Amino acid sequence: MVQSCGGPPAGHCLRSPVSVDNPLRSGPCHCGQSAVADCVSVDTRVPRTNTSVNAGRSVIREVPQPRAIEFDPGVRPPGQTPNIWENSRMPKRSLHAGVIVVLLSSGQALAQPPLTTTLPPITVTAQKEPEDPQNLPVSVTAVLSETLTSAALRTVSEAGWFAPNIFFNEFTARKLSNPRIRGIGASPTNPGITSYIDGVPQLNANSSSIEFLDVDQVEFVRGPQSALFGRNALGGVINITSARPSLQKWTGNLIGPYGNFNAGDVRGATSGPLIVDKLAAGIAFGYAGREGFTKNDVTGRDLDSRSAFFGKGQVLWKPSAQWDVRAMFSGERARDGDYALNDLASLRARPFHAARDVEGFTHRDILAPTIQIAYAGRSIDVATTTGFLKWKTTDLTDLDYTPQPLITRNNAEDDFQFTEEARFSSAKAAPIAVSDRVTFKWQAGMFVFTQAYTQDAVNNFSPFVLSQFLNVPVSQHSPKAALDDRGVGVYVQGTFTVSKKLDLVIAARGDRENKKADLNTFFTPAIAPAVAVTAERDFSDVSPQFAAGYRVAPGATLYGTVARGFKAGGFNAASPLGAEAYGQEHSWNYEGGLKTSTLADRLSANVAAFYIDWQDLQVNVPNPLVPAQFFVANAAGASSTGAEVEVHARPDAGLDLFGAAGFTHARFAGGSRSNGIDVSGNRLANTPRYTADFGVQYVRPLRGAVSLITRAEAICYGAYEYDDPNTAGQGAYTLTNLRAGLRAKHTFGEVWVRNAFDTRYVPVAFPYPGLARSGFVGEDGAPRTFGVRAGVSF
Repeated sequence: MVQSCGGPPAGHCLRSPVSVDNPLRSGPCHCGQSAVADCVSVDTRVPRTNTSVNAGRSVIREVPQPRAIEFDPGVRPPGQTPNIWENSRMPKRSLHAGVIVVLLSSGQALAQPPLTTTLPPITVTAQKEPEDPQNLPVSVTAVLSETLTSAALRTVSEAGWFAPNIFFNEFTARKLSNPRIRGIGASPTNPGITSYIDGVPQLNANSSSIEFLDVDQVEFVRGPQSALFGRNALGGVINITSARPSLQKWTGNLIGPYGNFNAGDVRGATSGPLIVDKLAAGIAFGYAGREGFTKNDVTGRDLDSRSAFFGKGQVLWKPSAQWDVRAMFSGERARDGDYALNDLASLRARPFHAARDVEGFTHRDILAPTIQIAYAGRSIDVATTTGFLKWKTTDLTDLDYTPQPLITRNNAEDDFQFTEEARFSSAKAAPIAVSDRVTFKWQAGMFVFTQAYTQDAVNNFSPFVLSQFLNVPVSQHSPKAALDDRGVGVYVQGTFTVSKKLDLVIAARGDRENKKADLNTFFTPAIAPAVAVTAERDFSDVSPQFAAGYRVAPGATLYGTVARGFKAGGFNAASPLGAEAYGQEHSWNYEGGLKTSTLADRLSANVAAFYIDWQDLQVNVPNPLVPAQFFVANAAGASSTGAEVEVHARPDAGLDLFGAAGFTHARFAGGSRSNGIDVSGNRLANTPRYTADFGVQYVRPLRGAVSLITRAEAICYGAYEYDDPNTAGQGAYTLTNLRAGLRAKHTFGEVWVRNAFDTRYVPVAFPYPGLARSGFVGEDGAPRTFGVRAGVSF
């Protein structure tokens, strides 16, 4: 408790500005008395702050409290023409949701809070320590909780809209969502970009595409991060962090749902102290579901429905000012429908339609306990992160994607991973003084992991499919496999700061992995000999990084980075005979840029240019012997050249302008082959020529604490190819999102529309010779969706 004095006349109390981006959060209360005796006691304690310096200004970011999260209910907005609502599968009871908006938008507060005119401060852990991103010699985009809420971002791929040169190759079923950064990406079992959830790396991409629940921030770090993060960070790192429980007071929020396509998205969270300043707990829960976008013309039912329950629990213990212990447990139970795959030519002629005799499903279960322990000493800080992750998926698919009873697949995957990282660093406030002008800070750590993965995929062939003489059904296990992986990594980084203007960074990491594979393929009945492969290989590498940053003026940092990226080799669970193993991939990345913050922190503008040179590039290619099956192989090499720009401006209180754009020119080197085909000079698959986003958000105070909030944004993607031979691809397209509503101190209600102009596009497709008449199957991108969103907090 503190006393805050000075300002408005006695007897009045003003609350610090409500965030422009997050309507359900306001700052500590400051009374406006001129005499100490008349001051009102106000609790301004916060759980913890991170402080960094950006060109002479102190940046202090409060670790946020639980906030309202998104749901997507739907109701016809006033003045909307009826045709947009027709054929949207919106029951009449959805009109009841309109009452929510009126009720939750009518909350009144004592006074309309003032709006800030400066951009919000940002702290990231892109290089494992809390820093202002404007001071780091690396390209990083942080999507804050305020933006997650105001733009209703519910998944990692949606947050990726606001980071340049990032593209997610994902299907309607949530288990498959593979990010690509600057052209780098690979299979789910050996990703080129690693996602970290509360400090725990997701060693398989199947567990990284989670629904956001009480998330504080998402960071997209572009370029090789192997010197600190090691394996599978060759393209970059995606860092997702949860909000910390409050140590001072109980807070909470609840969102109620409904939307077109019968979409419901309920999420709630609460946290607070069990012992003030010592022990706190938090719990969050959610449900997200909708009907499918695609109709099966054979049965008349939807194919690609989605449904998932998810939750998170936390305990935070601070036995002293130096110690911080945090335990988290999260889980998900997803029961999604089938993949909405269809022949590519048919999709473009008749979107959101398919015809198949079997309607499948995709199920996923995730359990993830995590323990974080941190100690802040006088000269050395210590932090450990222990992570356990258990996930399993089961799915049934009509593998021929036709009305004929030809081929189906039952697939079951199971994975368990254990990770442990211990990190030591110089104390944040106590760098080592080398001389009067030079200081030194350092960090070092060790990372160990184990992973056990199994897959049993059974292809079921109807009589006469494999041969006109084979009149009985046949099952093929392809594969029945077990992959075991264990490894250790050791890293060190040192930063010399000269005259408080020049930073020189040197970092290196050594990794060693041991991988084992037990691979089996066989038929029942045994119409062909069984194939069994048992193998073991070791992989090791050293990844250096050199960087420099120079603060040329207050609020302006010029930087350059040279880094080597590394991705271990491994084994394919299923592949043609002789292609079970693939080798390591390496790259050298060269990057330079300028980061600026000007006009009294009202304008932030960053630019960067990069060049990447790959050797032994790992590519994901289709198995010619088994439909809809892929394996990893090495191509000769590739290169990628590009540039990025990010701008965020707040020209006036309540007005935010934002935008980012990236250009990537990524091609295979001469002599490169993919699945036996010469791809020299071809563009890398699933790499848009450009990405861009731009938008505006405007807050207009009305009366009391009520404000009108409007937001518009456009997300643009350039053309890209679906496969390495560049046989087919997707043209450039743009998605436009709009929302508007009323927000008060503890309530809000709004209407929204995504893909407002109903752009038709096929974001994902892959070769499917023999069964697809066009040679490709793919899935439609999400159509126009719309609804209302409302929430309440305490």
